[in-house]
Amino acid sequence: MFFNLKRTIANPKQWSKKKRKSPLFVLSIFLISLLFLFFLPNYTIFSTSSKTANIAQSQKCDTRSYEEKFLWYAPHSGFSNQLSEFKNAIIMASILNRTLIVPPILDHHAVALGSCPKFRVQSPKEIRVSVWDHIVELLRSMRYVSMADIIDISSLLSSSLLRAIDFRVFVSLWCGLNIDLVCSNELNALPALVDSLKQCGSLLSGIDVNIDRCVFAINEDCRSTVWTYQNGVDGTLDSFQPDEQLKNKKKISYVRRRRDVYKALGPGSEAESATVLAFGSLFTSPYKGSELYIDIQKAPGDPGIESLINKIEFLPFVPEIIDSGKQFATQTIKAPFLCAQLRLLDGQFKNHWKATFLGLRQKLDSLRQAGSRPIHIFLMTDLPRGNWTGNYLGDLARDSANFKLYFLQEEDLLVMNTAKKLSLARRGLGFESVPGSLDAAAKVEHCSPDILPDVLLYIEETVCSCSSLGFVGTAGSTIAQSIEVMRKFGLCSSPTPTAF
Repeated sequence: MFFNLKRTIANPKQWSKKKRKSPLFVLSIFLISLLFLFFLPNYTIFSTSSKTANIAQSQKCDTRSYEEKFLWYAPHSGFSNQLSEFKNAIIMASILNRTLIVPPILDHHAVALGSCPKFRVQSPKEIRVSVWDHIVELLRSMRYVSMADIIDISSLLSSSLLRAIDFRVFVSLWCGLNIDLVCSNELNALPALVDSLKQCGSLLSGIDVNIDRCVFAINEDCRSTVWTYQNGVDGTLDSFQPDEQLKNKKKISYVRRRRDVYKALGPGSEAESATVLAFGSLFTSPYKGSELYIDIQKAPGDPGIESLINKIEFLPFVPEIIDSGKQFATQTIKAPFLCAQLRLLDGQFKNHWKATFLGLRQKLDSLRQAGSRPIHIFLMTDLPRGNWTGNYLGDLARDSANFKLYFLQEEDLLVMNTAKKLSLARRGLGFESVPGSLDAAAKVEHCSPDILPDVLLYIEETVCSCSSLGFVGTAGSTIAQSIEVMRKFGLCSSPTPTAF
């Protein structure tokens, strides 16, 4: 990790065990150290704040010479949650007329927010630090995959509904970092680069905020704020507040207020002058008649934002993924089929196997009564095949007279070929909303993934969107919700691709 907000301090008892030095010896060492630091060529003594200020004072943070203004946020949790945050970030960036810094896809649950309903979450600063550290890890391990490598935003860019810049390109331009060296194995041998990387991360994470109008860090989160836009009176209390039992048990005093994001962070605000506006999490979901953090579902007074809200309800995967999913449906299954998305191992789902299997059993019973056999089923599940014995999946696999099962694995040729195509396409580096960004993107060579990206989930979701006999998803799963949206928008109604 590059930053640690909870530093460990040595135990005082350990200090007392050390051998005491004479006062003259200690004084001599102190004086020699001062002379060494004073005369050492090219050596500068900076606190983190001073170093960060040096970057902030560079022309990249000077709004007079750098006209573009940006929006950054800290994604977290699994892919479906990250996609939801990405959509919210698109809306926020458009409302505030800022260029969105497109993040990478983080490892599943590498960074966790916490629980908004329980008012127990990481602070925006903490989560920004965690995300920065994880992104550096993705770069150094050459596993960096941009959200724009997986999600097709080309229509938003071409219609000027969105301005965007890849995170790697942004850091390269803004902090003057050679990202290629960050991705190379030479990073540890370049102390100056490591130092610059820390400074840039400190600045973007909001550890030192509002230096020379460079970064404005948002420190409000779901415990205190619900962001709105043209929806009611600014500053009113939200309908969801911590109850008295929670206040007494957790000793919290939060009050949730509804704040108009344009009034709070737009023209005329302190945040408006900053080159970068840095949020923490942008995750939200309905809860007890309200939204946990962002309640911007319509904008009747702003036709442009209203159109954008409608358009991003469904953001498709890039063509390479869609083509592969359709190919599997038409050339491998070759028949009407049911898709079953069964999440059985993660979090809350591991305790609800009975309810999850019950929904599938009821759907299959109705199909057996209505049609011919065998019933073709595409399964996407996190339960390994070796663990199917003794449960309903094992029963289905044995009953080949009535059911024919299909599934995909990471080592399948279709999956591997799709991953290779995505690596070559480099879609995340292929757009230019900011002058000079394409030139900077061309220099990001070593940052291409050295390990093939994990695309299994995205192909599985696409296959499920093509299931003509219906879909059975796991209750409460964001993956199931994503598939339902894909089915709603008729992803499989377009022409079928040719084979690889």
